[in-house]
Amino acid sequence: MADGFQDKLASFQAVTGIDDPDLCTEILSAHNWNLELAISSFTSSAVAASSNIPAAVPSSSAAPSASAAVAPPPGLARKIVALPFYVVSGGFQLVSGAVGLGFWIAGGVLSRILNLLGLAAPRGQETDRLIRLLPSAAEAADFVAAFERDYGSDFAESRPRFVAERFMDALQRSQREYKLMFVYLHSPDHSDVPAFCEGCLCSPAVGPFVNENFVAWGGSLRREEGFKMSNSLKASRFPFCAVVMPSSNQTILLLQQIEGPKSPEEMLTILRRIVEECAPSLVAARLEAEERQNNQQLREEQDAAYRAALEADQARERQRIEEEERLKGEEAEAERKRKEEEEAMEIAAREAAEKEAALARRRQEKAMSLGAEPNKGPDTTQVLVRFPTGERKERRFNSSATISSLYDYVDSLGCLRAEKYTLVSNFPRVSYGSEKHSLTLKEAGLHPQASLFVEIDS
Repeated sequence: MADGFQDKLASFQAVTGIDDPDLCTEILSAHNWNLELAISSFTSSAVAASSNIPAAVPSSSAAPSASAAVAPPPGLARKIVALPFYVVSGGFQLVSGAVGLGFWIAGGVLSRILNLLGLAAPRGQETDRLIRLLPSAAEAADFVAAFERDYGSDFAESRPRFVAERFMDALQRSQREYKLMFVYLHSPDHSDVPAFCEGCLCSPAVGPFVNENFVAWGGSLRREEGFKMSNSLKASRFPFCAVVMPSSNQTILLLQQIEGPKSPEEMLTILRRIVEECAPSLVAARLEAEERQNNQQLREEQDAAYRAALEADQARERQRIEEEERLKGEEAEAERKRKEEEEAMEIAAREAAEKEAALARRRQEKAMSLGAEPNKGPDTTQVLVRFPTGERKERRFNSSATISSLYDYVDSLGCLRAEKYTLVSNFPRVSYGSEKHSLTLKEAGLHPQASLFVEIDS
């Protein structure tokens, strides 16, 4: 199957919702692969099949909309009208519009490059338009512009304000605003139309009433969407007006059609009757939608309050956990410092004990190295040692003993905590440092007696 047939088959399935490709192929083949004709035939047959269902019961196949469906009023004559494919195929046109937009962007980039290279031809004013409107939207905009041009100067305040939108967009607008839709099909070829527009539509009574109570849409029979809507509404006389409301995504409910010339009083009477009979349904739908919106807003506020409370609880929980972790960290740090201090004290005590034991061994060794104190005699030197604390110690040494033996004697006493000190005599002042340790007491001039001071080295 050619690509064009495949595209039509996919479009037909997307619009009709039929999943069976063989059935869709048979329907398209029966209509010579005319996509619009096949869809119009399908929707018309679907409406005819559902005509035996009471009008007050909504079709189960109707697609849900953003606004609440408005129940038709019981007092008006109702008729379900199937919309032509050209009117309902906004999605298909949007796809083609997106493809066209892609080509426009690519062409714009290429044109820009050619301009930079100086190879592009000068562009006319028409090429400056970025994106063209969809055909039906352009038709609506053209109709509004033409109507305002023809009846704008004298009827600026009283003419109907037609929306410059596609029929389906205007229909959705009426559903969102909970209003009925006023349809006017303009036929420039009928002689009664100018007088009807000036004397009735744009009269101070009818125009403002339409603007206040309806969403007004107009189309020209000379353009495709207006022509197709005239066929769908089966307009036989002109001027032609109708009041419609949404029924489903492919059908509308025709509440009233007004054909032929009408005076402002007749038109106003008809429109007032329609508004009065439809007002309860519209008000009920609006109240229902407002209630849904209020409930939705209440749920959102409750959800927001719950999320805020949850976030506050989570923040407090995080703060509590962080506080616990901080306290645990501080306790662990304090415990670590305490253990370090205890270990340091144990090490210091052990080192002090070891040092004290070493000093005790040293004193013992020094005392043993001195030997027994000699008796008094000509070869005996009497030595008096004075400590910084004022304590005095006295001992006899052989005159042949060395200065170092005096240091051994001082060390063996245990009266001095300092390890570095010097023995000094005052009169005359002589320091017996390490360079004189090998001298004998006699050689050092300390025989037969000497008085020495212990001087702590700084």
